[in-house]
Amino acid sequence: MASTSPYAAPSPSLRCTVALSLHFSSPPPVLRLAGLKLSPGRLAVSPPGIPEVASTIESLVLDSDEDDEEEVDSGLFQGEEWAAADERDAVRSPELEVPELEELPEQWRRSRIAWLCKELPAYKHSTFTRILNAQRKWLTQDDATYVAVHCLRIRENDAAFRVYSWMVRQHWFRFNFALATRVADCLGREGKVDKCREMFEAMVKQGRVPAEFTFHILIVAYLSVPKGRCLQEACTIYNQMIQMGGYKPRLSLHNSLFRALVSKTGGSAKYNVRQAEFVYHNLVTTNLDVQKDVYAGLIWLHSYQDVIDKVRIIALRKEMKRAGFDEGIDVLVSVMRTFSKEGNVQETEAAWNEILQSCSDLPAQAYVCRMEVYAQTGEPMKSLDIFKEMKEKNIPSNVASYHKIIEIMAKAREVDIVEELMNGFIKSHMKHLMPAFLHLMYMYMDLDMHEKLELTFSKCIARCRPNRILYTIFLESLVKVGNIEKAEEVFREMHRNGMIGTNTKSCNIMLRGYLSAEDYQKAEKVYDVMSKKKYDVQADSLEKLQSGLLLGKKVIKPKAVSMKLDQEQREILIGFLLGGTQMEYYEQRGLHVVHFQFQQDSNAHSVLRVHIHERFFEWLPSTSRSFADESKIPYQFSTIPHKHFSFFADQFFLKGRPVLPKLVHRWLSPRVLAYWFMFVGSKLPSGDIVLKLSGGNTESVERIVNSLPTQPLTIKVKRKGRFSWIGFQGSNAESFWRIIEPHVLNNFASSITQEGSSIGSDGTQDTDTDSDDDMQRYDKESDQ
Repeated sequence: MASTSPYAAPSPSLRCTVALSLHFSSPPPVLRLAGLKLSPGRLAVSPPGIPEVASTIESLVLDSDEDDEEEVDSGLFQGEEWAAADERDAVRSPELEVPELEELPEQWRRSRIAWLCKELPAYKHSTFTRILNAQRKWLTQDDATYVAVHCLRIRENDAAFRVYSWMVRQHWFRFNFALATRVADCLGREGKVDKCREMFEAMVKQGRVPAEFTFHILIVAYLSVPKGRCLQEACTIYNQMIQMGGYKPRLSLHNSLFRALVSKTGGSAKYNVRQAEFVYHNLVTTNLDVQKDVYAGLIWLHSYQDVIDKVRIIALRKEMKRAGFDEGIDVLVSVMRTFSKEGNVQETEAAWNEILQSCSDLPAQAYVCRMEVYAQTGEPMKSLDIFKEMKEKNIPSNVASYHKIIEIMAKAREVDIVEELMNGFIKSHMKHLMPAFLHLMYMYMDLDMHEKLELTFSKCIARCRPNRILYTIFLESLVKVGNIEKAEEVFREMHRNGMIGTNTKSCNIMLRGYLSAEDYQKAEKVYDVMSKKKYDVQADSLEKLQSGLLLGKKVIKPKAVSMKLDQEQREILIGFLLGGTQMEYYEQRGLHVVHFQFQQDSNAHSVLRVHIHERFFEWLPSTSRSFADESKIPYQFSTIPHKHFSFFADQFFLKGRPVLPKLVHRWLSPRVLAYWFMFVGSKLPSGDIVLKLSGGNTESVERIVNSLPTQPLTIKVKRKGRFSWIGFQGSNAESFWRIIEPHVLNNFASSITQEGSSIGSDGTQDTDTDSDDDMQRYDKESDQ
């Protein structure tokens, strides 16, 4: 028996990608429904099978972050067998009983219900609701339940969800756990994860624990969302299934979730180690078989941690051998990575020898580990020999191997070797040159080779997308050589370019530059900016500034900074709220918090995340301001609770649901439109632009469309759930782009065009052809 894991608590932040095919944990819910006296072909009751799931996300307008449906991969539920009732003590979904239509005493009631069952599924949301509203005088909960169940039987699950949502708003509504479960299960099987989750939360709010089947199907649906965008939600439901429901998931569900946790690269997946250990803990404590891939995956995750738990890795290796599994290449490479980080040559070489004996195709990552271990022991030339050995054995050099050898040689200050390696890296036409350029510039900085550093800076910005670290190194070099005038230009460019931005380090460097030039007036301005942004000022710089100002009989006193949103921050916030950014009310303090959330698999959102973090730096808690490296900035962060956010919460939310303010059309400045576009917009290769609008009724959406600086009659609007999609084509798109372009981050348009879809909602990235097809489908649907 394997030992239980010390990491029994789930991870709070998980992101990954996976393609799955899973079994369910329990039989489908029982449904008793009498046949309707309508069209025999339409009302034939089919056996309890599983509906076919859509193959891909249908189009741009079907993507969403919270409230639209997500379509899962083709064949996810096809051909799968339900677990037998006697296979284990599975908890069934509650039984749903609906009386026969002919049992109703009134003929007129039977006729009207039959008419609703026939007509409602054919209508869209607005007409659908109007028809139901017209029946309020006579329609009861039992009648509406009958209509909803009929929609489920004919696979019109969206129609059933609309009926149920309409029922909830009626004064006579009584919560029906069996009906809610049935609707949730059908939506989950079809891949409508957000609607299924809404039904799931409705059950929890009523104090009911959802059935095991509902937990299982919701986890499967989340794991099936493309590119692992909903892995965190899947882990949340998995944890609730065990901790709140007390259920014991089947082995297939454990393995599928674990596979998702380890399916990304090590740098991205290393944060999933706690959740992976929690899955392993549940496998062990429920006496299920632990597969070889689980052991190997856990060792792999631990080998990528910043602080490696060697005791845990040793224990996992022992458990793996005790279970009768041989250590494969992946495990041996993970062992090499573990010992190479601490410079243990003996253990690293021992694992390397095992790899040599077990396979002929040597992995490039093993060579990288050997380079690392000899660099740790102070033998950089030995690392270089290993890199050359790779080429001699015709093992293709990858990006990781170039990054590692350039880093090692740069730290050893072997200038000629580093430059030769860098030239070879560039000629290889591999991507991700930026880390190598940074190592090269750090070496030039340490050696005071500032002319070469400037030349390298120019080469880098010509080949790579510039970032804050690159500009900060160049800024520090200019200050060191005393070129304050050019340093001032670079600093202004950093502040002006939202793709780069300034931070504590860059402001301190510029402050030191002004102080070294004895320009105390400009130094004081930088100090004021740093005080407003709550940047930490270095003690020696503050002392020099104080001394310099004393000569002019001026004293620096700590300034009480008044927290107030400036004009740019207000406009950014409005743009993000239009796109669906959430706010939370702290009832005890009577204040509101803004939750910023970005998509990890979107390059455009990665840039926007750093920019928003810098623009709202003073509004963030201390824990969110302590990131020296912009790559460590999380993709989700929140502001401090503050009264200045209450106005926006009152305008954009009503009882926790998003709405559009009545005067929102007056707030649509070019900057608001630009940030709305950058957050949830898409510019297609054809030049057409699509925006996603959160909340609001038809009237408020029309008010926004009519106030846009384009021709309203040619703007296409598509309503989908709680979101509206606004499409600009041809001259309208060109006009809209000219207005927002001055406020769009540099090079942002190219990133968002390449991704070709609505990155603000779910981070989906399609090919250019797919994007054109999506827009064509969007046009057809809008015209209809």
